[in-house]
Amino acid sequence: MTSVTETPTKVENSTKRAPRSRATIAIWAVLGITLGILLAYFAVRLASGQPLIGPPRFNGIVMQSPQPMPNFTLTAHTGEKVSLNDYRDKVVLLYFGYTFCPDVCPATMWELSEAIGRLSPKQQDQVQVLMISVDPERDTTEKLADYVAHFNPAFVGMTGTEDEILSATTPFGIYYEKHDGSAESGYLIDHTASVTVLDKDGYMRLIYPFNTPAEAISADLIHLIRQ
Repeated sequence: MTSVTETPTKVENSTKRAPRSRATIAIWAVLGITLGILLAYFAVRLASGQPLIGPPRFNGIVMQSPQPMPNFTLTAHTGEKVSLNDYRDKVVLLYFGYTFCPDVCPATMWELSEAIGRLSPKQQDQVQVLMISVDPERDTTEKLADYVAHFNPAFVGMTGTEDEILSATTPFGIYYEKHDGSAESGYLIDHTASVTVLDKDGYMRLIYPFNTPAEAISADLIHLIRQ
């Protein structure tokens, strides 16, 4: 009789312990997954040169008090009227230059093209490069179309009247002035050679001086896209 009463007791105890074991395994599995995610996150930040915690460290000149930039409307290289606000919800890179520029403009546009090329297709869809001409006298929509397409078909060239260009450049502090060039080039234009970056809400966030490398720009864009 004794053996008969002991056997059910052992079975009952083992049955009660089984759920506890499964719960313990589940807890450890969740902890392991969480730890793996954290380690991957820290690895990515270290690989990109970012601090382990806190906001990202940008490569461009950071605007300490970002301000929303006023809207402007110009003519795109497609012949359509386009406004800055049309690109809300995208990170916008603004470059003010001209197609006859012998060196600074093509070098900058090439770096921007390389920077965009480092992004994934999904990330590229969230970024827009706008080149605004400071030479409306010579930069027709046809010239702008050929020029921007040479660097990236998704880039948009913009032009307008002298007054329209002035209304676009003034809020960004862009300087430009015509001066005599060679017999071959005709006149040239001295102009601010920096690139201005707006976040998805239209706030000025970064400025890139001339010769900022593509890898530095693309790293910043990735962080701005995620914000």
